[in-house]
Amino acid sequence: MNKKLKLHGFNNLTKSLSFNIYDICYAQTDKDRREYIAYIDEMYNAERLTQILTDVVSIIEANILNIARQDYDPHGASVTMLIAEHEVPPSTKHTTEAPGPLPDAVVGHLDKSHVTVHTYPESHPVNGISTFRADIDVSTCGLISPLKALNYLIHSFDSDIVMLDYRVRGFTRDVDGTKHYIDHEINSIQNYLSQDTQDAYQMVDVNVYQENTFHTKMLLKNFDIKDYLFGEGKDNFTASQLSDIEADLKREMQEIFYSRNFNL
Repeated sequence: MNKKLKLHGFNNLTKSLSFNIYDICYAQTDKDRREYIAYIDEMYNAERLTQILTDVVSIIEANILNIARQDYDPHGASVTMLIAEHEVPPSTKHTTEAPGPLPDAVVGHLDKSHVTVHTYPESHPVNGISTFRADIDVSTCGLISPLKALNYLIHSFDSDIVMLDYRVRGFTRDVDGTKHYIDHEINSIQNYLSQDTQDAYQMVDVNVYQENTFHTKMLLKNFDIKDYLFGEGKDNFTASQLSDIEADLKREMQEIFYSRNFNL
């Protein structure tokens, strides 16, 4: 076990963990695509996203001070949480909710930190591919670490592709006045992933160690076409159609994973 760093005053390091999570599916008809968007809005509405953020706050051992949330029309939602590192008296906690229409983005703020989630369901009629994206940020200051919520957040969404960024910013001083730009050992975000997650994904790292910046991108290894058909089952397609749909889905996933378009 590493010897604890004896600090002078408050730990001023800011630790930020950011996700882009993608879920891909095939929706053949306009009706299927509308139902897909409606499904995403229901599955990841402000209420459920608020619960996910509440769980994250619990996992990183912080405390909620305030919650404000908003659903949007035609889709989207946002939630804001103020939290503190330590427990606060009940009289200082309060919740406000603005009335609104529908779901898809969540924001949560901590005391000196924040947690945010925004979701973006979209589809295009050209090839029937629908892509749901969730952007998540967990930024903490002090002793609490966003890395504790890493595996929970990945498992909270149907994640075909995950882009992860972790950065430690600022500095803190020890009792001798020496500045420290990071207060824990890390050489890859993968160090903090559960074994089942590591087994399930192909992963690539792009790290800038001297800047305390770490990036990992993840692509689900197993592909079963039946898991990607929204509104229609395999029996409604010919073998040739299924082959074309699978090729389109895999190309979509590869393009997102490598952040570039491939020639058709």
